[in-house]
Order: sequence, then C-alpha cells, then structure tokens
Amino acid sequence: MIRLFHVYFPGRTLLLAITEALFLAVALVVTMSFWLGRDMELVFSYGHGGLKVLAISLICMLCMYYYDLYDTLILHNRREAATRLVQVLGTSCIVLALLFYLFPQTRLGRGPLLSWVIFASVFLPIWRTVYLSLARLIGLTRRTLLLGGGALADALVEEIGPRDELGLRIHGFVPVANETVSGIRCLGSMDKLDELLASERINHIIVSMEDRRGRLPMEKLLTFKARGLHIEDGTKTYEAITGRIALMALRPSTLLLSGGFQVSRLILFYKRLCSLVFSAIGIIVVFPVMVLTAIAVRLDSPGSVLFRQKRVGRYGKVFELYKFRSMHANADANTKPAEAEDKRFTRVGRSLRRTRLDELPQLYNILRGDMDFIGPRPFSQEMETDLAARIPFYSQRWNIKPGATGWAQVHRGYCSSLEDNIEKLSYDLFYIKNVSIGLDCLILFQTVKILLLGKGAR
Repeated sequence: MIRLFHVYFPGRTLLLAITEALFLAVALVVTMSFWLGRDMELVFSYGHGGLKVLAISLICMLCMYYYDLYDTLILHNRREAATRLVQVLGTSCIVLALLFYLFPQTRLGRGPLLSWVIFASVFLPIWRTVYLSLARLIGLTRRTLLLGGGALADALVEEIGPRDELGLRIHGFVPVANETVSGIRCLGSMDKLDELLASERINHIIVSMEDRRGRLPMEKLLTFKARGLHIEDGTKTYEAITGRIALMALRPSTLLLSGGFQVSRLILFYKRLCSLVFSAIGIIVVFPVMVLTAIAVRLDSPGSVLFRQKRVGRYGKVFELYKFRSMHANADANTKPAEAEDKRFTRVGRSLRRTRLDELPQLYNILRGDMDFIGPRPFSQEMETDLAARIPFYSQRWNIKPGATGWAQVHRGYCSSLEDNIEKLSYDLFYIKNVSIGLDCLILFQTVKILLLGKGAR
C-alpha cells in the first residue's frame, strides 16, 4: 500500500495506472512519428508536441478513472473492463474534439489520433491481462497469517479476500483464546507458531486480536520481525485498505493516544479561508441558476421556495440549513428518510435532487461559517441526538465543521438505516483523523466524478 494525500492506495493498482499512462503517451508518440515522419522534430520543437502528448494522455487517464477502470470490481472483470474501455476512448475523443475546437493550436490530425485510438483499443486490454496475470504470481503475493480472531479478523478476511490488487493472501489464523474466524482455517495453536510460520511459508503477520492486554506474545513477534517477517497492526491494515476506521476495535485510548484526531490551527484557517472565498465566488456564478430554480419551485407547487431545518454543527451547535424545497409542503413533518421513488417529491424537486441543485442555498451556510465545503454531513437535531445515543463515538463527528461533501459522502452515499450510519461514521472518523489539504482535494475530485455520473442521488 502506498500513502498519498493521507490515503492508502494499492501499489499494484498505482503501478498499473502509471504503466498505462506511459503506454498511452508512447503509443501517441509512435503514431505521430509514423504519420509526420521528418516533421516530427519540428512539431516537438515548435508545435508544442510534448504538451499535446501530455494533455491527450491525461484526458484519457481521467476518463479511465471516471469510468472506474481501477475499481476492484471492474479491475478483474475482463468483459466489463473491455466495455468501459470502449466508452473511455469514445468519451476521450469527444473531449478532445471539444479541446481542438476551443484551442486550434492543440490539434493533432485525424490520422495520428485515429491510429492512436485503434492502437490503444487493441493493446491496452492485452497489457492489462498480462499485468494482472503477473501480479497473481505467488512470488509477488504476501502469504499472510492473522494472529487472533473476532470481529476485526472477520472484517479483514471479508475486505482482503476479493482484492487481488492488495498483494495479500490469507492462509489462515492462529487463535489467542477460543476465537473463530469465518471463511479461513485455523492453522494451530500459539505455542506452535514458529513451526507454523515455517511450514506455511508465512512472511506477513496481521495482529487482529482485539483485546491485547497481557495476551500479545511480544517477544515472539519481535523475534519474527528481526528475522524479516512483516508484522502489521490489524486496525491500521483495515484503515489502509478500506479508508475507514475499524469501529469494531476502536477504543477511547485509540482516539486519545494515536496519531491524528487533532486538527491544527493552520488546517482550520485554510478550510475557513477556502470556504469563504469559494462560497462567495460560487454564489456570484450560480446566482442566475438559483433564481431560475427558485421560480421553478414556486410555480411547481405551493409552499416556500426554501427548505429550512435545524442541523447540528461543530461542537454540537445547532444552525439552520437552507436548501431548495424538493418535497410537497409539510412533507418534512414525516421524518422517514427519502427513498428513490419517494411520493413526497414534487416534479421539480425530483429533478433538483437528481442534479443536486437543491443543495445550492448551502453556499450561504458555508459563507456564513455554519459549514465548510468538506466535512461530515450534518443531520437534523433529532436524528443526531438519536444516533449519538445509539452509536459509540458518534459525537466525535462534531469536532469539526460539517460539510456539503465529505469522505463519507463520496464513498457511502445515502444512509437510511442504523447500519448505514455506523458505516458512514467509520468514514467520517477516518477523515477527522487524517484531515489535510491533499485529502480535501481528493474528496473534491471524487465529488466532481459523482456529480458528473449522477451517482447516489435521492
């Protein structure tokens, strides 16, 4: 796993993306050389050829990311990956046509561009198949053992099992007490750990026991580490591969003594400055859209244009959140979460929810300082109080300002049950622990992707 922007990415997936980016760039240079011949040197010297190659390759890579070609479920599904690759190349051509029209100096020519598309459509799937086959070799996979059982071990098995790109293969577990782990075999007892490591050729241990007081064999593990075995803490492994905090193993001491969970004054200043500047610019830019939306809401159904609701902000302070009304008047009296085909939506409101235009008045909340652009999603006062009473550590969400988008929103989407909100809290706590400028930029990038593809709207 490689850490970027305070988030861990599978090294194999990053390497695949890098090699594919290089492949696209080299393929473009080759096709340009074939078509331009001796003029190739002039193009690169005086025609900004290098920038053209960089721009075209970058656009194609962005399209590959936006079509989820590096997502776990798509990565190992050849048919789906091939289908999406065709969509990527088609979308790239449309974007490039628009780019060439707006900036004629970036034009490449039909011959080189068409040849590059054909070349990429044939050889990219071949390279991806070869790369993934090589990555599955036993020598490139860590033979992993879980030390201890319980809920954390079950969660690790569930997350690691289907993800070959992580480079981990769990061969079994060794119980510390009478624990069990679903889906994998028990390799033996703790007193025979030395023999088990040798017989199973284990080179990676994940400490997954939850209660470690007086039970963790420290001297043995230190000896194994000195011999070259890679030993990891289960909670950190879970956090790295999921982007969530392991709530099933979270202790108050973890929040108090571990790294993170402390937002510096510099980060708070940056978040407030960005929120102030960009919300002011946003209000000016989208003001005509807001006026037209307000008129549409007003003409579509009787009632107020704006929906107002008390929400919980930083330190539990209550503020009034503004949105364009998307439901019939007085429908908010029913506290039932919105569903995909909820009859409470108005005709205009359904479109507003789908396009997220109902969220635009929140720019005023951000400008006023109730919210930031990025942070945990604020809920109603009644809902927050209820969840805080039922979910441990839930009130930790209130340690930073809520946001219009956030780490939980781009990963979990809409929540309608207690289990959904527990999972969403694990994402929120991950953000609070790792809040940074880089992570905020990553969240904004993923938010744009969600808005363009229309995912998760209700």
